[in-house]
Amino acid sequence: MSDFLRNSIRFCLFILVQVYVLNKIPHLHRFITPYIYYLFILWLPFTVSRQWLLVIGFITGLTLDYFTMTPGLHAAACTLIAYVRPFIIGVLTPKDNTEFNYREPSARAMQWTPYAVYVLVLTILHHGYLVFLEWLDVGSFLGFLVKLLATTGISLLLVFTVELLFSRKMKFRTNTA
Repeated sequence: MSDFLRNSIRFCLFILVQVYVLNKIPHLHRFITPYIYYLFILWLPFTVSRQWLLVIGFITGLTLDYFTMTPGLHAAACTLIAYVRPFIIGVLTPKDNTEFNYREPSARAMQWTPYAVYVLVLTILHHGYLVFLEWLDVGSFLGFLVKLLATTGISLLLVFTVELLFSRKMKFRTNTA
């Protein structure tokens, strides 16, 4: 299966799960909102250029904004993590390409600790920006912090559960020279 087709299927599945499953769950608490759709951006191949990452991040967020009737909140948060993603990957992956030749980020490709840091940093950025944009409307700073921590915690639980349950076949890059 080509990378484009696999990523298109992932995009559709993540958006559908977010809209028709996670957004329909009765709220456990007003501070807990589970998000999984942004994992699509985290799982994009390493070879996607920065410009395309920004476009894909914006389209991903805009698609969810369309379904949730939020005016650009998710588009802004997804564009932010798409912008920061190459910098985080550059810090967490080895500089020597001979020992690192996987196509996309995963626990197997990056090892568990760097992958967990990668997911944690981008999740905090995504949720922090999203919750901050919501908080600007009305709210207290304590409410902002509690919602940020609760939403990040439940989303990290979902991301690592998906990573463990649905292990991906790792393809190697060819012609790493």
